[in-house]
Amino acid sequence: MPKYLVIVESPAKMKTIKKFLGSNYEVLASNGHIRDLPKSQMGIDLEHDFEPKYITIRGKGEKLAELKKAAKKADKVYLATDPDREGEAISWHLAYALKLDDSRMSRITFNEITKNAVKASLKEPRKINTNLVDAQQARRALDRIVGYSISPVLWEKVKRGLSAGRVQSVALKMICDREAEINAFIQEEYWTLDAEMKVKGEKKPLIAKFYGNEKGKIEIKSKEEVDKIKKVLKKEKLVVSDVKKSERMRKPALPFTTSTLQQEASKVLNFPTKKTMLLAQQLYEGVDIKGQGTIGLITYLRTDSTRISEEADKAARDFITENYGKEYVGKQVAKKAGGAKIQDAHEAIRPTDVNLLPSEIKENLSRDQFRLYQLIWKRFVASRMENAKYDTTNVKINAGEYVFKMNSSKVAFDGFMSVYVNEDEESEELNLTTHVLDKKSVIESVDYEEKQHFTQPPAHFTEAALVKVMEEKGIGRPSTYAPTISTILARRYVVKEGKNIFVTELGEAVNEIMVTAFSQIVNTEFTALMEGLLDKVEEGNIEWKNVIRNFYPDFAEAVEEAGKKLEKVKIEDEVTDVVCEECGRNMVIKYGPHGKFLACPGFPECRNTKPYYEKTGVKCPRCDGEIVVKKSKKGRRYFGCTNAPDCDFMSWQKPLEKRCPKCGEVMLEKGNKAVCFDQQCGYNEPLENEEK
Repeated sequence: MPKYLVIVESPAKMKTIKKFLGSNYEVLASNGHIRDLPKSQMGIDLEHDFEPKYITIRGKGEKLAELKKAAKKADKVYLATDPDREGEAISWHLAYALKLDDSRMSRITFNEITKNAVKASLKEPRKINTNLVDAQQARRALDRIVGYSISPVLWEKVKRGLSAGRVQSVALKMICDREAEINAFIQEEYWTLDAEMKVKGEKKPLIAKFYGNEKGKIEIKSKEEVDKIKKVLKKEKLVVSDVKKSERMRKPALPFTTSTLQQEASKVLNFPTKKTMLLAQQLYEGVDIKGQGTIGLITYLRTDSTRISEEADKAARDFITENYGKEYVGKQVAKKAGGAKIQDAHEAIRPTDVNLLPSEIKENLSRDQFRLYQLIWKRFVASRMENAKYDTTNVKINAGEYVFKMNSSKVAFDGFMSVYVNEDEESEELNLTTHVLDKKSVIESVDYEEKQHFTQPPAHFTEAALVKVMEEKGIGRPSTYAPTISTILARRYVVKEGKNIFVTELGEAVNEIMVTAFSQIVNTEFTALMEGLLDKVEEGNIEWKNVIRNFYPDFAEAVEEAGKKLEKVKIEDEVTDVVCEECGRNMVIKYGPHGKFLACPGFPECRNTKPYYEKTGVKCPRCDGEIVVKKSKKGRRYFGCTNAPDCDFMSWQKPLEKRCPKCGEVMLEKGNKAVCFDQQCGYNEPLENEEK
């Protein structure tokens, strides 16, 4: 009979760990939390110092009975849940539910699921860290109070089924603010001027770019300015006036954190954050490798640290020496672990064994598992390698009062780039030319080529970009980025088209209420401050209920004010002039999960419905139809013609009755300006009061 019981979170992890331990150990999985706050109510006793009301999760009774039976037979129970706040809280709840006292129970953690790490953790048992548990309780309580207090306001003012969250509402506001920036953006024209030079001794022409003059850079704003510069240049000869040669270093990227892994997997592999975390979880919990059994391939996936253990650092440097040569080993000294043991959660995401090459275990992994493991492996190995070195040449060419410049860059030593180049670096032009100009070079002839360009609006958020900004602003933590994005997508507050995220009409309505009534909740600085307070709870510097006590009074007042003062978004059904063709009644506007639609007021006798299109009062510039507000399949607003699909006119900005005085095209409303639909025209003017 087994003497020891090890309880982990997931069945996959259970199977992996079972193979590492002998017959004296039984390994079972709790399948996540056993106890939690009830779904039917807030579960935080506001009248009695915010005491949480925990219950056994519905459907977990059988699992709890199984664990109790095994725990009763065991001499010792090891709680081996994940090495973070959530994992610590699961262990704490398990200890309570199984009635385990300190004499029979120990907490163990490991940062990687390998035989050595698991066995080492059994030699380093400890008590449950109540500071970590309290930090998790504080986050859970805050989120419950915010969600269960604001959501009823949204149900009353907009529609049932909506939700608001402490972090998700901030993320939604960030997306709405970016959308407003894009809509208000006014394009500006600019020009570039290149000198295509025939240089004596060179077979191919060389390109130099217009810079300005000796005083500094000159921005060319119009065709007239280009022509004026070219008129002067025709009278001047081009002379190489300065050549500077130098060496440039490029440092390798640090190993992955949760945030940087999500960003890079999105850019390189086109993975949504949710998919990245799911695959990383599989790699962490264990994969069956032919000839080696089931082993965890990467370290713990929820971390904001770039630290690497001394053992892993040495293994990587030995691998690089053997496979690439001593000159490829990075000279930077790895940061010491500060006394932390191998199961320390605060280590970067890395392979558990650098000698497990992606190519060698490819057949044991799914295609996506392989691609993610290869990305993690390459990034880690590259982080221990030497800088890449470039020989750069900067050439200055004078043409009378004007200056042109050429830059070239040639790899002198590839260093870490022999293994890994991240997405941003890959797009950078490294070898512009292979020539070497000097002051003796003779420029025999030159042709000038000008190009018109227009400034571009800020980019729409992608999942990767949103995670990056959330991390920079301190919104959420590694474990919350993916769930936050998944939540606002599931609620249809935002939609994805390709990689880009767009806010829906529903999202705009919810955000407007949050900004109007709960400005503190959607304030990024306040949310970052709350995350800092949770960190202080984890460090043992603040009692967790103090965070709630200081937060709740002002918040409760805001909820009460919102209930009294906010106007309902959903009002009595608005009657339209659209006649129901089945019964002759005037159809009314209804609200559904995806926004407004037209329905017959004779329901249930008449069940006729139609899409609802909000009228703009603007005639279609392409046909005799009318421009109305429509929605894409994913819920994004746009302006289209009532005669679609016969008429293909569409615009993301609202069209105006006014036509462009320059080219005759329709004008669009952008911020406080009217701009031409034709981007090549580029005409814009301030909106008149009646247009506003």
